[in-house]
Amino acid sequence: MTSVNYENKNLAHAAHAVGVNEMHLQWCTKYRKEVLRKESHYRDAEKAIRAAAERHGIDIAELGVMEDHVHAVTFLPSTMSPSKAVGLLKGASSYELFRAHPNFRKTYWGGHFWSRGYFYRSVSQVTEETVKRYVREDNSQAQRRLFN
Repeated sequence: MTSVNYENKNLAHAAHAVGVNEMHLQWCTKYRKEVLRKESHYRDAEKAIRAAAERHGIDIAELGVMEDHVHAVTFLPSTMSPSKAVGLLKGASSYELFRAHPNFRKTYWGGHFWSRGYFYRSVSQVTEETVKRYVREDNSQAQRRLFN
């Protein structure tokens, strides 16, 4: 997939799709424990998340690792859903964190570093009203040609 700048919008081009799949993703540590408070812990978490993203073609625009949760602004491949992206990032980073810090197994004896849930929201460079107006005006032109 290649990216092209089109009127100040970075559009990704795939075989049969053009668009932007930019997402704000957020997930928490299990039990909201503040285990990422220590600098070495959050640095290792950041490194593991970035490595997983690179392996799976996820472009991270911004990444914030907090004491008990993570925020990421990402550009996902056109065929990847937010749930798939979060699963890949959480799974790979959890594996790497348990390898780097075996003592985490004492806190997370069930083997799950991250909580089950996550948050996602599409990020756009245009407002909802702009899109509605575009659809309304574009459709009215096409409809006039079709029905007249």
